[in-house]
Amino acid sequence: MAAAPAFPDAQPAAPDTAVVVPPPARTPGYYVRQRLWANRPAVAGLVFIGLCTLVALLGYWILPDPSPNANNGLVQLQKQPPGFVATLRQVPDPAAPPPGNLWQVWLHGRPPRVKEEVAKPSLTSSPAHQFTTRRYWLGTDKAGRDELSRLLLGTRISLGIGLVAVLISLAIGVVVGAVAGYFGGWVDSLLLGLMTVVWSIPGIMLVIGISLALDSKGVWVSFVAVGLTMWVDVARVVRGQVLGLRSATFIEAGRVLGLPTSRLIFGHLLPNLRGPLIVLATSNFAAAILLEAGLSFLGLGVQPPAPSWGLMVKEGYDLLGTEAGLWLTLLPGLAISLLVLSFNVLGNGLRDAFDPKTQLS
Repeated sequence: MAAAPAFPDAQPAAPDTAVVVPPPARTPGYYVRQRLWANRPAVAGLVFIGLCTLVALLGYWILPDPSPNANNGLVQLQKQPPGFVATLRQVPDPAAPPPGNLWQVWLHGRPPRVKEEVAKPSLTSSPAHQFTTRRYWLGTDKAGRDELSRLLLGTRISLGIGLVAVLISLAIGVVVGAVAGYFGGWVDSLLLGLMTVVWSIPGIMLVIGISLALDSKGVWVSFVAVGLTMWVDVARVVRGQVLGLRSATFIEAGRVLGLPTSRLIFGHLLPNLRGPLIVLATSNFAAAILLEAGLSFLGLGVQPPAPSWGLMVKEGYDLLGTEAGLWLTLLPGLAISLLVLSFNVLGNGLRDAFDPKTQLS
């Protein structure tokens, strides 16, 4: 007779079941980054912009010609082709100014400590002279200056003017657009009329007027003038977005709680415009670079001997018809095109990344 179980009420053990772990909560920024990294043209543009930024930050420390404005040229070597190699005789210059500290070198370059001249073949074997061999990878311009050094240093001006223009346009455009959209009524009509008037003036004419009003030309005047012409785009976008959000539930709740108007605008409304403002900033960055290049080409922007890409295109354009005119025009023009294209594809990628309807592949 079979023995009875020790625990007659015991049930057979249930098989092991897999515990479903919910995926971790992700912030909206996580999905924005994922959509952006999935966009290869945008990533390529971001990498190129990052490379140009690194070159601009390093500045004179990485230039073959670290003299101020990369302006150390030899007339005997003017308009030489890319890859040209020259043997130079160096003579110490006792009147040369001191190089300065690291900050001064980064900002203004290092004045030459020696005088250079093209060595004569009969002197290259003389021990009484100091000689050096220098290769000009991208040739020399009409003044005998190293084209590679001036091209690399030009990234500092192009990125600098784009950054200053974007900051000025954001500072003015965000305030004007937010005030116009939030208050509405006669305030909106007045500010919208101001936007329309500024919008109707060509950017180049406005820059010329600002330069005449300041009675000056130069790098910083160009920075400010270009920035003051681009705030209308930002103001129109911010105004439209604020008009749609000012009647939202969270804004009405803030009014009921008695929050001040400045906190409602800058603490609750503007953070919701982060995506459109970032996209607009990239497009304004590209537009500012093009506008500065056009002004410098016309002689209204950055003045010589500063190595602006637009000014370099003009110098090459004056030499068209000669052998050197081709690459002296093509090289800075290609640099402008690549940088503007990078900002445009990055802006398109950011626009798609901030769109929640975009599907990850």
